Amino acid sequence: MESSEKTEEEKRPQKIAGTVNWGAATVIGVFAGLLYGGSKEAAASVSKDAEVMLKLGSTPDKREQYRLMRDAMEKRFIRVTRGSIVGGIRLGMFTAAFYGLQNLLAEKRGVHDVYNVVGAGSATAATFGLIMPGSLHWRARNVMLGSALGAAVCFPLGWLHLKLVEKANEGSGTTDGNEVKGGVGAAIERLEEHLNK
Repeated sequence: MESSEKTEEEKRPQKIAGTVNWGAATVIGVFAGLLYGGSKEAAASVSKDAEVMLKLGSTPDKREQYRLMRDAMEKRFIRVTRGSIVGGIRLGMFTAAFYGLQNLLAEKRGVHDVYNVVGAGSATAATFGLIMPGSLHWRARNVMLGSALGAAVCFPLGWLHLKLVEKANEGSGTTDGNEVKGGVGAAIERLEEHLNK
């Protein structure tokens, strides 16, 4: 039984250093989209609330005022909820596509570098430009623009990410004979050594 478990572990590809966990990034993207979409709709509701307040001032009947206020609050709740859900789905899909493509490129190429980030950003932005509404000519324009902007934005971000990963892994090595320190532990030790000097 142990030999079959070892062969399954050996068959599993090793994660390349610097790649991001796809599932965790997608969940974070969904929650960030929920917050962004909800806050955007809540901010847009302010002008509609002003209209309700004007109606309340012109209505002397207390029951009518209560009904207007309740209807306004229900509509606002529905708008904010819908904005949160749509924002979460959009940003979650974008994040999942981006990190999925980035990890796929890193696995197929066998190296994690800035070109994986640029390729994933360009392909994801082009895909989302393709699904935008409009004519075929408009969609083709969105694909080209999305591809160029995705690559232009992702190149410096990918380079920065790569440099941060290199800096975090810079001090990895043996410290006390058999113990290996790497990543955050090594970065903390380097910071402590620098502060003690």
